[in-house]
Order: sequence, then structure tokens, then C-alpha cells
Amino acid sequence: MSPHRKKKSLLLTAVAACVLLLSACGQGQPQGQGSPAGTATSDSSTSSTTPASPTPSSPAAVPSESIAAAGTPRCKADSLEARMDSDKGGGAAGSVYMKLVLTNTGGATCLLKGFPGVSLTHAPDGEPIGLAASRDNVTSVVDVVLAPGQSGTAVLRYVQPGNIPECSQAPAMGFRIYPPEETASLFIAQETRACTNADISLLAVSPFQTA
Repeated sequence: MSPHRKKKSLLLTAVAACVLLLSACGQGQPQGQGSPAGTATSDSSTSSTTPASPTPSSPAAVPSESIAAAGTPRCKADSLEARMDSDKGGGAAGSVYMKLVLTNTGGATCLLKGFPGVSLTHAPDGEPIGLAASRDNVTSVVDVVLAPGQSGTAVLRYVQPGNIPECSQAPAMGFRIYPPEETASLFIAQETRACTNADISLLAVSPFQTA
């Protein structure tokens, strides 16, 4: 073989070898793998809910009379003046309605709250005649705060004794008045008739109200 053909044969052999080598490299290359899937994370964040603190309820409104009465001492008999006023237009079916008026004659404010004790009597210091007045709950008990010179009133109902056949009548010189929660009394001179029966009451009285 001539030298020229020998070189050409060697060149073709080398080219073929490179082709085979490149083909083998292409077949040995691993298939392309997808990138590993990332861990899924939630975009939404969980918000913790703090329980709302209960809204405190507003305190109930306190009547101004109750505020004024707080700490005010009770009215005493020695700082009160009593009188009986006729209730114009009052009275029905043998009954007469009157207004019991107590006025603060002292130098300090006092509280007149509740029912007075009322009875008919022979004299300022005499024993009561018959039963004392019953309580008439037609009006509610309220705080009656009396500054010096101010008055509170209670309605007194007097039943004519002639309308009660069982009544043993006797003369009375007036009314014995006990202010609420008080053991000392006042006297209102007013001649009238009473029943001496221990089980008959001619009187009924309401709680004090502001005059």
C-alpha cells in the first residue's frame, strides 16, 4: 500500500472511532431529571383568636333621692313639728282623708322614710284608744330627705265610727304620731271619736312622700 493510501486509511479509522465514541457518550448520558418538587407551603397564616374580654355592664342608675339619703340620719321627734291638714276632696263611704305633715324644725338635714305610727289618744301622754293605724301600701316607700324647713306628708284615712255597729265609741283628744324608726312621739290636738275595741282600727296611713 502506498504511503498516501495508508494515511487516508488511518484518517478514516480515526474519524470512525470518534463517531463511535460520540455515539456511545450520547447513549450513556442519563435522561434529564426534573428538579425535585419543593415542599408545599401554605401562603395563608393561621391567626390565633384571642377571646374578647366581656364588656362590663353599666351600673344601674341610682335615683338622686337615694344618693342624697346616703348617710343622712333619721328625723327625730324633737326636731319635727306635726300638723294635720284636711285633704280637700278626700273621703268616701264614711271615710275621711287627711294629710299628716311633718316639718323639719332642726338645724340639720334628716331622712323621713317609711310609715309613721299613728293612734288616737285621750291626751298628749295618754294611752292609745283602740288599734293603731294599719299600713296602706297604695304608694311605695321612698327616701324623703328634709332640709331644715322642709316637710314630708303621709295620707291618713279615718273611718267614721258610726259606720261600724260593733264599735264602742269614746272621745279622743287627738293623734299620737311616731316618726318612722322612732320611739319618741308627737301629739296633734284634734277632738274626734274613737273605738275602744281592741280589734277595731279606724285609721290607715301611707308612707311619707315629699311634700
